[in-house]
Amino acid sequence: MFFDIHAHVYRKPVPFVVQFCSPDELLHVYDKYNIEKGCLLPIVSSEIYLPQANEDILEIAAAHPDRFIPFCNIDPRCLTNTCTAPLDTVLQYYKDKGCKGVGEIMPNMDSEDPRVLNLLACAEKVGLPVTWDGSDRTYGDFGLCDQRGLPSFERILQWFPNLTVFAHGPIFWREMIELDSAAQRKPVFDKKGEYIFGNQPLHGPLIRNGVVQKLFRAYPNLLGELSEAATIFPLDEDYGAEFLTEFQDRLFFGSDICTKECTMDMATILLKWRAEKRITEEVFYKVAKGNAEKFFA
Repeated sequence: MFFDIHAHVYRKPVPFVVQFCSPDELLHVYDKYNIEKGCLLPIVSSEIYLPQANEDILEIAAAHPDRFIPFCNIDPRCLTNTCTAPLDTVLQYYKDKGCKGVGEIMPNMDSEDPRVLNLLACAEKVGLPVTWDGSDRTYGDFGLCDQRGLPSFERILQWFPNLTVFAHGPIFWREMIELDSAAQRKPVFDKKGEYIFGNQPLHGPLIRNGVVQKLFRAYPNLLGELSEAATIFPLDEDYGAEFLTEFQDRLFFGSDICTKECTMDMATILLKWRAEKRITEEVFYKVAKGNAEKFFA
């Protein structure tokens, strides 16, 4: 029923920050929630999580080719830590090994750092899509830093028109709501590595014709991964369903699963809205798995 384009798994999980799933644990979660297939995104930047090898992801996917699709990931600072590092050679190597995308790209750097732009240019050159994650700071977090309104993200879409970018994370999707404070853009970590969500609840309604909608309408190379959207769509179900309908060909189900105890909130929303006829069966199918099956065929 579902095709997950954003999952995490560790060959041998370690108990730091979060306890990521093992391959068997992830398959158990997938079977529980009727997720037929998923893309495995390696974590390579070490600001928060412990990095893992692309080879681990390739090994796991090879053991379960009917269930997992491998992504690769490289830190933009690797090889030479310059904006001229031949990262296209590395990406082409992993593409030839069967990797279908890059990401998620989440080093805690400025979005327009020349080394980040070099990585994006190299991904565009070899023809691999990227999954982007953002932050509102360059210390104590992961993700590419951008301001409210996402000006750097928009420039990336402009500079690399042949690069497919999957938008992901709170920095992107919370552009669809009014925020009471800057701290609501993204949760922060405490000194023990635990999230601090703050005491200000998010509230609707969703913003119509805001930054997110304008980016989708202006840039055909932008696609959306919906795991974080599950935190805001319940604030305005009527417009959330309208949004899914308008951009039904550009949106993809994702779980961003990090632990075996996680809930599939976006799956719950999609099933609920289909049952309530807020979205059609066609919209449900495209977002739940049809778009992903077509894209990763």
